[in-house]
Amino acid sequence: MARFAVRMEVDLPADMDAEARADLLAREKAWSQQWQRSGEWVSIWRCVGEYANLSIFEVRDNEQLHEILWGLPLFPYMTMQVTPLATHPSDIHA
Repeated sequence: MARFAVRMEVDLPADMDAEARADLLAREKAWSQQWQRSGEWVSIWRCVGEYANLSIFEVRDNEQLHEILWGLPLFPYMTMQVTPLATHPSDIHA
């Protein structure tokens, strides 16, 4: 399994139709919660004061992470920073 930290910043158009926005956000929530329930999307943290989050993924490989991220309905409106993670030698839980 591979672990990644992914910072996602969202930038929706200010003039986006309210109905289209609500639909987009509902689809985004359903997609992300599906992957959270499956265990691959381990956690999601809001970045205070920003329309952004920091998420931790534990996936079988890079391709699965790519599938999850590209499947996000908000993907066209996101800037992402993906960081591969490795166990730290001082981690008492490892």
